[in-house]
Amino acid sequence: MEKTKYVDPMIGTVGDEQSESSHGGGKTHPGACVPGGMVQLSPDTITGGDNGTGYNYCLSTIEGFSFNHMSGIGWYGDLGNLQIMPVVGDTDLRSGSNEEVTFTKGTEGWKSAFSHEEETAKAGYYSVKLQRYNILAEATVSPHIGMLRFTYPEKSDARVIFNFSRRIGGKADFEKIEIVNDRRIEGTIICTPKGGGFGRGHGNISYNLSFVCEFSHPAKKMQFFSNEEFQQEGLTRFENEDAGLLAYFGEDLTEPVIIKSSISYTDLDGAKNNFGEFEGFDFDKMREDANNAWEKVFDCVDVEGGDETDLKIFHTCLYHTLLDPRIAADVDGRFALKEKIIKADSYTHRTVFSGWDVYRSEFPLLSLIRPDVVRDQVCSLLKIAQDDNSSFPRWELMNINAGCMVGDPGLIVVADAYIKGIKSYDDNLSYEISKASSLSKKELFGKSFHSIRPYCEQYTKDAFVPKKISDTLEYLLADYTMSRFAKAMGKKEDAEYFEKRAKRYGENFKPVLRFMAPRKENGKFMFIYGKYDDNCCVESNIYQQSWFVPYDVKGLSRLMGEKRTIRLLENFFKKAKFDKLWSNDYNHSNEPCHNITHYFSMLGLPHRTQYWTRRVQKEAYRTGAFGFCGNEDVGQLSAWYVLSALGFAQLCPGYDAYFVNTPLFKKATVKLDKAFHSCNEAETFTVECDKDPIKYPYISKMKLNGKEITRAYLTYGEITAGGTLSFELSKEPCENALNEVPENFYN
Repeated sequence: MEKTKYVDPMIGTVGDEQSESSHGGGKTHPGACVPGGMVQLSPDTITGGDNGTGYNYCLSTIEGFSFNHMSGIGWYGDLGNLQIMPVVGDTDLRSGSNEEVTFTKGTEGWKSAFSHEEETAKAGYYSVKLQRYNILAEATVSPHIGMLRFTYPEKSDARVIFNFSRRIGGKADFEKIEIVNDRRIEGTIICTPKGGGFGRGHGNISYNLSFVCEFSHPAKKMQFFSNEEFQQEGLTRFENEDAGLLAYFGEDLTEPVIIKSSISYTDLDGAKNNFGEFEGFDFDKMREDANNAWEKVFDCVDVEGGDETDLKIFHTCLYHTLLDPRIAADVDGRFALKEKIIKADSYTHRTVFSGWDVYRSEFPLLSLIRPDVVRDQVCSLLKIAQDDNSSFPRWELMNINAGCMVGDPGLIVVADAYIKGIKSYDDNLSYEISKASSLSKKELFGKSFHSIRPYCEQYTKDAFVPKKISDTLEYLLADYTMSRFAKAMGKKEDAEYFEKRAKRYGENFKPVLRFMAPRKENGKFMFIYGKYDDNCCVESNIYQQSWFVPYDVKGLSRLMGEKRTIRLLENFFKKAKFDKLWSNDYNHSNEPCHNITHYFSMLGLPHRTQYWTRRVQKEAYRTGAFGFCGNEDVGQLSAWYVLSALGFAQLCPGYDAYFVNTPLFKKATVKLDKAFHSCNEAETFTVECDKDPIKYPYISKMKLNGKEITRAYLTYGEITAGGTLSFELSKEPCENALNEVPENFYN
């Protein structure tokens, strides 16, 4: 089956200025990408606001095409470097839609109107008609190279603008550009927090982007400009804080102008080496290669059944899941780590780790379909932590911990991977860093250690972070995961210590409120107005955050009252608006609620898990630009859908149980990786249903390789051993099926 035909990169491309109240804010981009590629070449509608990808479906003009973007990202975003725009004739020397720089000398800018009816986005390819200039602009990519093809009107004054200072969330600090000859330019773009970027500078992201750019046709003339003024003619080198270049191709073009550029975050030599990744200017060949790269990676999962909408959403979600973490190393394995250049031989160094989001569904999914990417990410996190003598990054970009969100998700991902047999290049080092982070140590290996956990003394002693209930519960989950890591490493005393600390979650339950609540430094509970109060919560409220004890759902139920818990859970979902950007009850657009549908299974009601999971699948996801109920979060929202469509959720990291729900497709087959999975039974794992799971949404019986299973989950080892999981389905709930669950996840 040709799978790329079902990929629609336009799904979720609404940015900050959404025009519908029900869906939006997915903040994906429609540009050309290959799986995990360094280059993500996409159109830019705007620079400014909380439009983290640079593209917003609700806007009507395009200001250029840049070579690196982040997908599904909030917090003002970053990257968006090396912006290129084809034009005809004279234009202003600003885009006219860049809110990060002052536009003073022009009126309209070089931006062009466009129509979505003349826009095409596919896996590895993007095109649009720029109406102002009547230019067809097309983009395609390889991992380290982007290629643009501009088809101009006949006998037009064809020109191309290069905007080197452009950066999403701010601007570049300095640019060094050289015109090598009439077909080639190269240079380095320097970005630091001074110019903004991630969180408008609060993420403290610094990086250099070097590039080599060649044209299929010689330019008749090239001239630098800065601050909306041309520099003197004849310059071949230019260094400035606001560098631009205008290339003139004239009126006698008989073929499109193709621009091919490689990028590197290492150095200019890296960009030169990366340039050899694809020879020549055969745009259609690169497009074909990009499509084939997606078809190859999509071999990891085959699905059968489902309608066109289900297939489109599934494969587009799989596409988004596989964009990040992306390659940060050059073709020779070199990458930049602060001021050092390092070469990795045993793994591919990667970047863009949205830890707080992706530990919940994306990495449990990748462990099954791309364990090599999980290995790469674990090794990348370890290399960064080793260099900093610090905790693993919480939210990593360009080898820097941006500090965004809360908790210790790097530890969670590293520990969960080890428990599943996906190892780093130094597991003992991974363990010692994890332990030091969990204990908020001041020193490790005879050097100052930088723990990710604030308020360390209070939390270490009392198991709560003052005035921060989200932080508290996230750290407690990390402690639980740490206990499992210690147990797997044979560290019995450590395992007991961290398990004991994780069990203290009940001390944050406020009896009079009957929900979790933040505490003051003296241990007394803060005043909370009610369950919908979002004080001291992160992207959640008290009601939503109170469920966040995935390692002891039954214990939490006893704490809250067992009958009351079921009643609360049912109301939690009944009152929710799954297709809304925000809901005070179950809120799928933010991660603290993810996987709570599977709490019903832990409480002996798996048929309610099956019911509510299907409701979320069908109502929180749809096609089109407004297709996500909120920020796609660098693959997490998509991964939840893909994993649930296969019939699973990993409820708690560190405990390798994948709880089942009714699959979305009648048959799905996961291709296992013998380098990471045991494959004791087979090299594939197949999930099959005896009836259409849409018409028969409830599970009445489950068999693994012909043997009936009465529990509501499989282990990671059972799945990765391969074989066939068979479901017998029913139209009506089967309350006595799959009722066997563990008391908790401690043992």
